[in-house]
Amino acid sequence: MLAIFYMAAAVAVLAAMAVVFQRTPVYSALSLIVVLGALAVVYLLLDAPFIAMIQVIVYAGAIMVLFVLVIMLLNARPEEPTRGSRFAHWLGVPLLIVFLGEFSYLIFRRFPARAAPSAADASPEAIGHLLFRSYVLPFEVTSILIVVAILGAVVLAKKQL
Repeated sequence: MLAIFYMAAAVAVLAAMAVVFQRTPVYSALSLIVVLGALAVVYLLLDAPFIAMIQVIVYAGAIMVLFVLVIMLLNARPEEPTRGSRFAHWLGVPLLIVFLGEFSYLIFRRFPARAAPSAADASPEAIGHLLFRSYVLPFEVTSILIVVAILGAVVLAKKQL
């Protein structure tokens, strides 16, 4: 089990790096699908098959297909490389190390180590109760944002024709 976790984690990290470093937006979106698939494997290892299937069906299936469709509608071309600035070259890595240190400190201070939640907490009934009772407003706002993003992409693509 631990070996499968490390393999899934390595695939997720490498694919996440590919999302950032790809020059073509379509390849970045496809790399993100690989990340979401690797996360589904991690959810399976945590005994949360419902969340793993939702991860694959909703995120890797529906939303990422939507992203790829929007990218293709916009006819996004590969990015052109830039020289960058000397400021970014000299201060980028040290500032990243400081940021990650502060972020880690705040996370470990804010969220001390606790026991992992049980698989009963991830049942479809518990998730549905939380989603449609406690978190219904963020759920609906997210839906509206996705629809607005689709409409905006269609409008941008239509103007270029």
